[in-house]
Amino acid sequence: MLKEAWMLAIEALSWMEKDKINEHLALARTAKQLDISDVNTLRFAHGLLCETVRRRNLIDRFINEVLKPKALSEFTLGVQSFLRLYVYQTRVAKNWSKIDVEEAKNIVRLARSILGWKTLQGVEHALGLLLTETPSTILNSVGDEEKVGLLTFHPTWFVRYCFKLFGRREAINLLEANLKTPPTYIRLNTIKAGENEILEKLAEEGVKLEKVEGLQYAYKVLGTRLPLTRVGGFHEGLFYIQDKASCFAAEAANPKPGMVLLDVCAAPGAKTSYLAQLMQNRGVVYSFDYSKRRMNVWKNEVTRMGIEIAEPIIADVCNPLPINVKADVVVLDPPCTSTGAFARLPSAKWRITQRSIEKMAEIQWRMLENCVEKVKPGGTLIYSTCSLTVEENEMLIERFLKWNPEFRLAEITPKIGLPGLRGMDKCQRLYPHIHECNGFFIAKLLRE
Repeated sequence: MLKEAWMLAIEALSWMEKDKINEHLALARTAKQLDISDVNTLRFAHGLLCETVRRRNLIDRFINEVLKPKALSEFTLGVQSFLRLYVYQTRVAKNWSKIDVEEAKNIVRLARSILGWKTLQGVEHALGLLLTETPSTILNSVGDEEKVGLLTFHPTWFVRYCFKLFGRREAINLLEANLKTPPTYIRLNTIKAGENEILEKLAEEGVKLEKVEGLQYAYKVLGTRLPLTRVGGFHEGLFYIQDKASCFAAEAANPKPGMVLLDVCAAPGAKTSYLAQLMQNRGVVYSFDYSKRRMNVWKNEVTRMGIEIAEPIIADVCNPLPINVKADVVVLDPPCTSTGAFARLPSAKWRITQRSIEKMAEIQWRMLENCVEKVKPGGTLIYSTCSLTVEENEMLIERFLKWNPEFRLAEITPKIGLPGLRGMDKCQRLYPHIHECNGFFIAKLLRE
């Protein structure tokens, strides 16, 4: 089991580096490639991979310091991945203090059997130093923002951005919250069965839940005997694994039976299936996404949840929407920098730069403009992102209201977040360190 888990983690981390994909996609691809399906192996590899990626900046800085005058980037992807995982498991996981020589030896033996002893030959001399050196010299030689970035495992530019936006104390609370994976939430599917009936069945299957205050069908998972995707109720479509922020966006739309809805950037189907559930499977939801692969996942999820009123449309929403309808509600959850989801997807913070925010805001603006014409008079446009930046959120909505005076901000219910920034009190924000979920922004725009 241990060898397979390390093989999985090394290969997945290499795929992430090579193809710039996230940890979940890399692990799924590698597990399929290596034909590994054992739950415990997958769970160990997932934990090892995610926790290493979460701390990548400090780990890389430490390795490069030990390897001088050579650099980590000079070695093959397999060796780079092993060294990162090795430093996490033998040092970071033990808070840099306890040194377990036997464990380190076993890990090196595993690496030799996976990568080959010749491949590791170039770094063998450094493995002992990696096990005994302290990272204090790195931390002593940097400025305040960079030091906070290394201690909380965030890029320096993002630390600087958060200090400016939230103030130093609040920013550090937020950054530290990203060190822990947020709780898992599920949303019960009342299309398939009554809420109490589903709760009873899940309790029998060993799933312990706690109701999320303020939301209709969202529950926090306190414990489970099996991975949620292997629970019988999952295959029966009795629940969807969905962050409470995403549930909030669907409930804020307040869809009613018989309405015409547009779900823009809909894959993999969480919001589509919840909107249709709230509509009691009556009316129509047109779901747009540009990716055929993601829309195949959407089709599977919509079928699993018993949704009958959703129509898939593959289209790039940066262009005018290829449909001649006026909708009661348009829900736009566009691609974003995911700065609110760093705790759940640690790799995202190493893929983006400050310039990414401006690029993404421009894509979001084009999508917003293409959604405007599809909202009927008296209709609603819901805009949401899992980003914390003002450029992708409040500033974009300010610009939208200036160019589209027939729209105004409306109150959002339920009220489970904090008011938006820049005086936009009717918008709501969720924060990882306050609300135990993805960081999130939502605006509700009414066409008069």
